[in-house]
Order: sequence, then C-alpha cells, then structure tokens
Amino acid sequence: MTKRNRHIIWFVVALAIGVALLVFSARPKPVKVVVAKVEQGDIEETVANTRAGTVKSCRRAQMSPAMGGQIAQLPVKEGDTVKQGQLLLSLWNDDLKASLLLARSEAVVAKERAKSVCVQASNAQVNEKRLRSLYKTHAVSKEKLDDAVAHARSAEADCDASKASARVSEEQVGVAEANVTRSELYAPFDGVVVEVNGERGEYVTPSPPGIPTLPAVDMVDASCYYVTAPIDEVDAPKIKKDMPARISLDAFRDRRFPAHVKRIANYVLDREKQARTVDIEVIFDDPQDMQRMLPGYSADAEVILKTRDNVLRVPTEAVVDKQYVFVLDDSNDLEKREVRIGLSNWDHTEILEGLALGDTVVTSVDRSGVVDGARAKIETEEAPDK
Repeated sequence: MTKRNRHIIWFVVALAIGVALLVFSARPKPVKVVVAKVEQGDIEETVANTRAGTVKSCRRAQMSPAMGGQIAQLPVKEGDTVKQGQLLLSLWNDDLKASLLLARSEAVVAKERAKSVCVQASNAQVNEKRLRSLYKTHAVSKEKLDDAVAHARSAEADCDASKASARVSEEQVGVAEANVTRSELYAPFDGVVVEVNGERGEYVTPSPPGIPTLPAVDMVDASCYYVTAPIDEVDAPKIKKDMPARISLDAFRDRRFPAHVKRIANYVLDREKQARTVDIEVIFDDPQDMQRMLPGYSADAEVILKTRDNVLRVPTEAVVDKQYVFVLDDSNDLEKREVRIGLSNWDHTEILEGLALGDTVVTSVDRSGVVDGARAKIETEEAPDK
C-alpha cells in the first residue's frame, strides 16, 4: 500500500468519525419522564367538584338584637364554648325591666280586684235565691225581687269584666317580657362563639332592610360539619343521596375523610358564562373528624359512583384526553398508544384495551418533549446531601 493510499484511508476514517460525532451531537437529548407500571387493583368511578368547596357548620347563627341600643353586658368572647340558652349579649334595658315589674304588679292588682268583684257577685246571687224563696211565701214584693235579680246579673257581669281585665294585665306582662327579650341575645344551641362585633358601651342597631351588617355575635355548632361543593350539571344526575364519598382538604393534605352525600340542590346555579353547576352537601361519617374542622376551610368532595375489583389500572395523569397514553419501550423510546378506558377517578383509570400488565407508562405527559417517538430517560430523585 502506497503512502498516498494510507493517507486516503485515514482521511476517510477521520471523516466518518467526524460525521458520526456530528450526527450524535445533533440528536436531541432524552426527555426526562416520570413513569409508572400498569398494575392490577381496585378502582372506583367518581365525580368531583368543579371548583373548591367549603367546610360549613351544620348549624350557624349570625345574631343581632332585634332593637337598637347600647351594649350593657357582653359575657362571651371569641372562642368561648356556650350552652343553649346562655346569655350572649344584653343591651341597656333598665327601663324595659321596670316596665315589666310594673306590668307584673298591675297584673296582681287586677287579679285581686277580680276576686273581690266576683265575691260580691256570688253574694248577689245568694241574695237573689233567698228573695225568690221569700217571694213564694209573699214575704217580699215583686219589685224587691226584680231589683235583687238585676243586681245579681250586674254583679255577674262585673265579675266577668274583672276577669277579662285580669287576663289583659297578664298579657301586658307577656308584652313587657317580649320587649326585654328583644334587647337580649341567647345561644340557640350548644356551640362556639366565632366572632363578636362590639364592646360594652357601644351602640348597635339592627340591619336596615336590604343592607346587611355584621352580626353582633356569630356562633357555630362545633359538633357537626359538612362540605358544600359545586358539581358540573353533566355529572349531577349521577349522584344520589347517601352515596359514599371522600373529602380532601388543603389543611390536611395527607388525609381523605370518609363521608356520604347529604343533599343535592334542587336548582342549577349559573355563576359564570357557560359554567352551570349544582351544589351538593357531603357530611363527614366520623364525628371525630369533625372535631378537627374549622368553618371556611377549602375542601374537595369526591362522590363514589361505582366500584370494581382487581382490574388493570394506571395513574389517571398518564391518560391524555381519555384516549391515549405514552408507553416507554425497552429502547427507552416513547410510543403513543391508544387505549380504551373504563372507570376513572383522581388517582387511577381502568384500562380495558391497549395495555398489558407490567407495561411502563409516562405520568409526566405535560412536559415539553413528550411526543411519539421521542427518546426518554426515567427521572430519578437525587439523594439528599448528608
């Protein structure tokens, strides 16, 4: 081999290596993906709210006095536990209490006066009977008997009028008691005071018609909570009362609380342009769970419609448009594969056709570069620094 031929051979080899390096460097880098295996397990078909729901108390009272006045007593503060019938707030009502005492005294006087008048009426009736007997023996005249009869009837009428007057006085006591009650607030049930708007000495007024104002005392029943959540109108007909459900809350990310459907609203809300929803109420099953709740927490409600056991399933985030998944083959290439799905929920989706047990599917489908035929690399968590 001549020297020139050797140079040509080395040139060709160098050129081939250069082309190979160029091609290799031009290849796109593998996209990092998160994967999961197709497995067998139980699955549920569920319906979830379209927007965040809210934890509410089964009973809540936002109260203000029925009349305006100056706060004289405020024996509770925010966070206090109160019993049904306990005084929460009282306006200055000395004048009303004095009127009540006067009404009670007048009622006693009226009652005693009625007794006196009725005793006189009874005596008049006795005298009438006596004169009737004497009239039969001609001991008294007809004129005297007629006077006795008229006096007895008049006394009887006076007795009835006195009794009616006594009843009116008793009813005046009820009116005075109602006026005192209007100036006071009492707990309608056992609960917790969550808000107090006012201090002793401040003046409060009832809300004018059509103008809501802050309640003087706001309290809730801390023994019972539920979640109200909006459900898309398309899903609402599937839901029935007492269906099992699960509640998840941002405040307790690591837990889901068992529950059941308490109520489905009988009307449709139209809060946005095209979003029509039906509110449902889902109540906690375990009273112990309710003790950890606070009204106003954001919450999601997941209603369980159907359940199937031991089926092929994948994480729900792996299914795109309910039609296909990306499968990672042995060469670490991505394959877009159509599937037929069955039941589905937030966690898992049932696979009826298109996948086999043990297949590897991509769950990070929203990442840039996840397309059919792309090279992929399984993302692994980096070990924390020691």
